[in-house]
Order: sequence, then C-alpha cells, then structure tokens
Amino acid sequence: MNRPDAALSEALFAGTPIPRDAEGPVFAEPWQAQAFALVVALQNRGVFTADEWAQALGAEIREAVAAGGCRDGSDYYERWCEALEHLLIAKGLTSHDGVDALAASWARAAEATPHGKPIVLANDPLAG
Repeated sequence: MNRPDAALSEALFAGTPIPRDAEGPVFAEPWQAQAFALVVALQNRGVFTADEWAQALGAEIREAVAAGGCRDGSDYYERWCEALEHLLIAKGLTSHDGVDALAASWARAAEATPHGKPIVLANDPLAG
C-alpha cells in the first residue's frame, strides 16, 4: 500500500473516515493515490484553499453518510473524487457536461484498447 506524507495527510484529513492503519492513511488502489496527489497539486497551485477542500469533502461525506454510505471508509475515495469534481465545477473550471464527456471518452478508449495495453485517451476512436 502507498502512503502519503504523514504531516500533509493529517492536515488534509483530520476527522475524516479516511482508510488508515496505525501508520496513517493508505491507498488500496493506484487511482486513489493519483486522486490524492491531484488534490494536493491543485491546492499547492492555489486552485482552491485547504478550507475550500475541507468544506467540499465534508459535504460529500455528510451526503454519503446520510444516504447510508461512507460509514466504514470503504467508499472514501469515491467521495474524494466527487468532492473534487463538484469543487472544480463550482469554481467554473469545468462543467457537468465536460466531466461526462471526458468520462465517456475514457470509456471508449478503454473499449478500444487491446488487453494488456495501457489505456490512453488517444485510443478513443472519437478523439480528434
């Protein structure tokens, strides 16, 4: 399992149901570490503040808990991605349609990629 820097992770995730062990947060899948790194990079570039991120992530977690999810942390990184998507939309950096179009492009690229080869957007048969 991959681990983020302990001080950074504590600052970003205090009080959240992030999957962790005695040494701190852990990632079960590579995409989780990539999503984590993306938020850190965007925050470091000033795209949003730590407070904005905490508010966005907290809202997603509260919504998931109210709907019966995110109680054991197993869907934490799904909430993480939802929070990032909604925060970027709220800041006018993307739109729901833009996110949906990109997700569809990735799905087409995955379908068009031979087994065992890396999935890249260039494999989307509709890519220009």
